[in-house]
Amino acid sequence: MTVALADTRGDRGAEDVVYAIGDIHGCYSQMVALLDRIVADVGREGGGPGGGARATLVFLGDYVDRGPASAEVLTGLIWMSRHSPLSTIFLKGNHEQVMLDFIRDPVPHAQWLRFGGEATLRSYGVDVPDEPGAADAVRLRDDLVDRLPASHLEFLRRLELFHEDDRHIFVHAGIRVGVPMAKQHAEDLLWIREGFLEERRPGRKRVVHGHTWLGDKPMVLPHRIGVDTGTYETGVLTAAKLQGDTVDFLSTAD
Repeated sequence: MTVALADTRGDRGAEDVVYAIGDIHGCYSQMVALLDRIVADVGREGGGPGGGARATLVFLGDYVDRGPASAEVLTGLIWMSRHSPLSTIFLKGNHEQVMLDFIRDPVPHAQWLRFGGEATLRSYGVDVPDEPGAADAVRLRDDLVDRLPASHLEFLRRLELFHEDDRHIFVHAGIRVGVPMAKQHAEDLLWIREGFLEERRPGRKRVVHGHTWLGDKPMVLPHRIGVDTGTYETGVLTAAKLQGDTVDFLSTAD
């Protein structure tokens, strides 16, 4: 991991800033490029010893699958969790859940192979046939487990389902509007589209999410912000910068 992170543990005089990072999907180079932009922005906010605003990075899940470098992405995120002077929060996406399901019980969850899992397996050096199916699932799972660092598996298992601050709810897919967070179903937090994307009623806090993308631009509505910009197809990885009541965006397209 080559991104140099500024120390932002200064006084609390300035308004804290949160960077919510969209779905990475195995695109390591885009992740590093976006983190470079975030680090530069933190510096402009006065970060550093004795600086002002405290910066927090919230990763919205879907770190693996589809892109070519899922193993490198997880290695980089784990490095950040251990060494970054910035506060870091890592949420679970549906792709992490399906990967864990495949590791636990590969045959009934062999659909992961067609769901982006082939790319993840190859990133760990697993030999994947051209048309993998349920008959290959156990062997592929065993080969993956042989190559998967224990730190990667522990990281995946410890991911949180959501995070809240004073103004926002951060989650991978979305929420059931009007349902308290303590009563939300994990399946909705990881997978929901119908019943959330069409919702126009404001909740008590603005929802910041990934999971659903329409192009290389984020979605901004009064009650929600969609940060996924389809990096594995568009090449654009985006972060929402949230500071007070203001919203801005940084992306690899900048």
